[in-house]
Amino acid sequence: MDLNYSASDDAFREEVRSWLEANLPADIRGKILNHRRPNRDDLVRWHKLLAGKGWSAPHWPVQYGGTGWNATQRHIWDEENARVGAPGVLPFGVAMVAPVIMKYGNEQQKSYYLPRILDCTDWWCQGYSEPGSGSDLASLKTRAELTSDGKHYIVNGQKTWTTLGQHADMIFCLVRTDPEAKKQEGISFLLIDMKTPGITVRPIIMLDEEHEVNEVFFDNVKVPVENRVGEENKGWTYAKYLLGHERTGIARVGNSKRELGFLKRVARQQQKNGKPLLEDPVFGAKVAALEIELMALEITVLRVVSSEAAGKGPGPEASMLKIKGTEIQQLLTELMVEAVGPYAQPFDTAYLECETEHAVTEYDDAAPLAAYYFNYRKTSIYGGSNEIQKNIISQMILGL
Repeated sequence: MDLNYSASDDAFREEVRSWLEANLPADIRGKILNHRRPNRDDLVRWHKLLAGKGWSAPHWPVQYGGTGWNATQRHIWDEENARVGAPGVLPFGVAMVAPVIMKYGNEQQKSYYLPRILDCTDWWCQGYSEPGSGSDLASLKTRAELTSDGKHYIVNGQKTWTTLGQHADMIFCLVRTDPEAKKQEGISFLLIDMKTPGITVRPIIMLDEEHEVNEVFFDNVKVPVENRVGEENKGWTYAKYLLGHERTGIARVGNSKRELGFLKRVARQQQKNGKPLLEDPVFGAKVAALEIELMALEITVLRVVSSEAAGKGPGPEASMLKIKGTEIQQLLTELMVEAVGPYAQPFDTAYLECETEHAVTEYDDAAPLAAYYFNYRKTSIYGGSNEIQKNIISQMILGL
């Protein structure tokens, strides 16, 4: 296992870095680096710039519009995006539903949906969680019943925590098509147009005062049978395949490395006993311990990259990356708030939404940090809670 970068890897990094520096719009970059909120237009604009270059889906096979990059190159791409302050491409289409369509969809679904995902013609959201079905996703209750002519499903039920569903054109949904079967065996995977009559999106405003997630209600929603991916009642297989892709990406090492640099800069600005806070033995030890954990996580990511390069898929490592990656992200936000102290307390939504040039406290670095902290409480829950991931690890490695 070789964890070192080759000369060709370094040359590739320089190519990617040069293009990102030249093409990432300054206004989008400023929002990301300063923890302010990009809007829908920002995210679509950046996706379309990447699509124009042919880089919007680096991990896709070339036949569907991917880059043909190897696992190491894709890792370098993720690192450089994070470093420069690119928002990244939303995962719901490119990284989540697209792999399912490629593996289990029919040719008609591939030819129609994949190009529209690639260039962001369609904005996708995920219809998995329900009010009573989160970590125990297989207990979902949203029903899909065939019409008498067998041409449509009629969908009734509710999904929740639907990220950015207010912007979505399409939703991929797990629905129960056989209520008599064992709970994992009666589920199907549907692709549903969000403009279909009977769909209602209701916002959930979070602690950071952002409209990021939603409830989605289905009231006799008519969905063509050809919008089902794969076989009826086999959706749980497709769902597990999708979640494996989601969890590997949640580690976000590049983002955490960038945020560690931000934390150190803020801690150098703050004073304690006449010295920079970063030089305080207690706070400095916390930052050092975090940095060691992040270095260990990066090595684990490189091990996974090396395994993928050898043709091996992620196993329990996907769950390990999810656990440690999200724990590190949360600890980073905790130390940021600790570093700025009372400056994090004012909640300046106008500054976060880019409606004002500067924060009300005139300390722009500190203004978003309370909201940032609150938002990152979710990371250990979504994508399969960390407690569930520990169960997966124990089963796959220890056989428990």
